[in-house]
Amino acid sequence: MNVYTTDKIRNVVLLGHGGCGKTSLAEAMAYLGGITSRMGKIADGNTLSDFGKEEQKRQISISTSVIPIEWDGVKINLLDTPGFFDFAGEVEEAASAADAAIIVISGKAGIEAGTKKAWDLCEKYKLPRFVFVTDMDLDNASFKQVVEAMTDLYGKKMAPFHLPIRENEKFVGYVNIISETAHRWQGKDVVDCEIPEYNKPNLQLYRDTLMEAVAETSEEMMERYFGGEVFSEAEIRSALRTNVMDGSLVPMSMGSSILCQGVYTLLDDIVKYFPSPENRECAGINLKTNEIFHADYDFSKAKSAFIFKTIVDPFIGKYSLIKVCSGVLKNDDVIYNNDKDVEEKIGKLYILTGNKPTEIGELHAGDIGAIAKLTAARTGNTLSTKATTIKYGSADIPVPYTYMRYKPKNKNDVDKISQSLQKMTHEDLTLKVVNDAENRQTLLYGMGDLHLEIAASRLLNEYKVEIELVKPKVAFRETIKKNSDVEYKYKKQSGGHGQYGHVKMRFSPSGDMETPYVFEQEVVGGAVPKNFFPAVEKGLQESVLKGPLAAYPVVGVKAVLYDGSYHSVDSSEMAFKMATTQAFKKGFMEAGPILLEPIVSLKVTVFDEHTGDVMGDLNKRRGRVLGMNPVTGGKQTIEADVPMMELYGYCTVLRSMTGGSGEFSYEFSRYEQAPNDIQTKEVEARAAKVAENSSED
Repeated sequence: MNVYTTDKIRNVVLLGHGGCGKTSLAEAMAYLGGITSRMGKIADGNTLSDFGKEEQKRQISISTSVIPIEWDGVKINLLDTPGFFDFAGEVEEAASAADAAIIVISGKAGIEAGTKKAWDLCEKYKLPRFVFVTDMDLDNASFKQVVEAMTDLYGKKMAPFHLPIRENEKFVGYVNIISETAHRWQGKDVVDCEIPEYNKPNLQLYRDTLMEAVAETSEEMMERYFGGEVFSEAEIRSALRTNVMDGSLVPMSMGSSILCQGVYTLLDDIVKYFPSPENRECAGINLKTNEIFHADYDFSKAKSAFIFKTIVDPFIGKYSLIKVCSGVLKNDDVIYNNDKDVEEKIGKLYILTGNKPTEIGELHAGDIGAIAKLTAARTGNTLSTKATTIKYGSADIPVPYTYMRYKPKNKNDVDKISQSLQKMTHEDLTLKVVNDAENRQTLLYGMGDLHLEIAASRLLNEYKVEIELVKPKVAFRETIKKNSDVEYKYKKQSGGHGQYGHVKMRFSPSGDMETPYVFEQEVVGGAVPKNFFPAVEKGLQESVLKGPLAAYPVVGVKAVLYDGSYHSVDSSEMAFKMATTQAFKKGFMEAGPILLEPIVSLKVTVFDEHTGDVMGDLNKRRGRVLGMNPVTGGKQTIEADVPMMELYGYCTVLRSMTGGSGEFSYEFSRYEQAPNDIQTKEVEARAAKVAENSSED
């Protein structure tokens, strides 16, 4: 592929709901751009974008892929993103590297939850955007309905550039609103035709909207418009480009990706209306001077780039996908990674087309490419030079809240599983491994159940290790509500020296739920010598790790050693530790033991129409709704306190209730006494486990 200068580059991200046709559109663009000789199909598993085995098996996009297309002397770096919400991290990474977006909407399905999320993402990253309505070859597909729905949502800035021509319920051509011409498809060719009568009212309506937008670009244009002058096509296109770039106008077009209709004009429009990187701002911090470094994709400034995505594949190796922010990056350049404090030499630069790397000599500011085998580099890192060390902000990666416990199917694979998961977490920042030592379990966090299921499947198919995903144990705690006074005498005689330790202890609630125990001694007259006090405390330390009630960690207990006895020969630290352990068990169970469950502060953001369903569901989960706060876009944030154990599977339920539009987050708040039925169930489960272990012995 040729080397392109900044003004000849367009970085475009494809956004939209899962299954709306982004990958098919990317395939049609690649075919027209001459990358492929025939269009791949998702059903056949041979598209450029969905190259992963999991993607081909499930027929969905799981990770972002880059497809560079050469069109009319311009390089279009197309970023095809997943539409399913479990892979939102991939979408954020792609949006952070893009300069413009195409929101893809199925003409049959219409506006979906993913459409609105795509729009919100464009607003967040201030991306100029097009809307492309696909599936126009299908029955019941309606461009007009999508236009009306988008206008209802986002106002008059929605501006159709084309209208569909239908004959006998078939999609046969389009009307160009700017040039006021009509065109039909005849095989692979496009021929001119008459504008159908049924198109003329909408043509006039939409053209008036466009002309108003053109007039608003300057006072001179406004005067000419009100003076009744007709703008030339060149003037219209120039003004519309200004409107598109500042986001005051969002063009709408349509076509069929499968039939490759409407895609040619879309590629033309990308080149004509979308900004090159030189029209976008980009700033970081110069760590040498602590001043703002205005990179602004200027090729003449010091070299810098940021890694927006990492690919770690057992078959093709590791690639760091970069966007060059300033300067010109070349083969054999030495770059400095401030985040890792490492200087590395770039062996070779690549352009990735899906998973196919092509070597390239240099990448200019604003271009997207890849570097292989940067060992220390991670997603979000900035690459620059030691002389001018720059740091850019990284993408806003969503926090994963869905988790499951995982167990290796083969215990010999523990290390290999750990290493494989580490590679996967380098590639996917929304996948996290957490070691829950207190409950002796390892947790895998992701964006949803599908995300975790795919992670397990990838481990099996790509890394040849198998894990089992099971329901995680809840981090209960044990404490006491009452006081108790107990004694325990540990005495053993087995020839020679015996064992003797005798303690009298009081147990009561300490009131401090942050601390397992508080130990005090009130021994008078040396009934228990001071040198045995540490042994008594050690007995307490070990006892609170697994409580007597259901083997959960103990909190909030005050233990007072006030009396006891010893034997001048047989007493030992071991004996007093054992005596304390038994005294603790007895005293704990006599002091009104209770189980505490973790409570989280939950925030659920949903559209107004879903608030009733969500609050009803939270009540079923023993949640206490604390209030609702309105947020922009016709949404409400519901705040509630909910037991942690009741949130298992919540992600799937919330998406089902809200059509995928609901979002939630939570953080640990406190511990509260668990209801009696839950405590009884946990105690019985503990007893059953003890009985099972005894029978095995």
